[in-house]
Amino acid sequence: MDDAVTANREFWDTVTPGHVASEFYDVASFRTGRDTIDDVAARLVGDMAGRTLLHLQCHFGLDTMSWSRRGARATGLDFSEVAIHAAQRLAAELDLDTRFVVGQILDADLGEEFDIVFTSHGVLGWLPELESWGQTVARHLAQGGHFVLVEHHPVLMTFDDERTDGEMRLAYDYFSSQRLEWTEAGTYADAGAPEMTTIERLHRLDEIVGALIGAGLTITALEEYDKVAWQALPHLVQTDDGWWRQPDGDIRVPLMIGITATK
Repeated sequence: MDDAVTANREFWDTVTPGHVASEFYDVASFRTGRDTIDDVAARLVGDMAGRTLLHLQCHFGLDTMSWSRRGARATGLDFSEVAIHAAQRLAAELDLDTRFVVGQILDADLGEEFDIVFTSHGVLGWLPELESWGQTVARHLAQGGHFVLVEHHPVLMTFDDERTDGEMRLAYDYFSSQRLEWTEAGTYADAGAPEMTTIERLHRLDEIVGALIGAGLTITALEEYDKVAWQALPHLVQTDDGWWRQPDGDIRVPLMIGITATK
């Protein structure tokens, strides 16, 4: 576990400046008011006016600050000190009352509870196990509060993401909880990022749900979608609403999940 956390923290510390400057994150338009919350997350979270929200694995905080703009008293948590400092600088520049805290999600304890605990898009694969994650969610969720996860579907991650012929072929065993170690240059947001090692983990759907139930939470909804927030496979196409989907005529598979839970 420790080597994965250490390697991944070093990765995020290194790539954050490039992400802040990237076209992918487009901080310039965020400065002028762009909202980064997608329609699925907005619907599952609901009205945030006057409510407290904890955003887990917030990177450099655009979504967290967007929740603040929607009326939340928002806090972002991430293990990358570089990312948190970037978030703090941007929040101060924009005069947003958004708090950011450095912390390792698997044992974080802010000593307070929130109306909403939220996390989304490309977060769980960086965690070596989910039981501690579930406990962190429960520890910070107020009684009667709501947890919201929007994440790629675990099935999606079993397909070969290097095929360019449009075919979907399995590359990973869904039931393996396989540890995947990558050493490569570039990121989804910055092609110029240096070569680094990252360590990810395949987590099954029952692991995700089980971690939340095991932490004492009650699942209130589990939704599956035929869309995802980024081009997870080369043949996916972006539709007018900004989501990535399989081309028309393909036999569809689930690409994303939405889970809500309460305490």
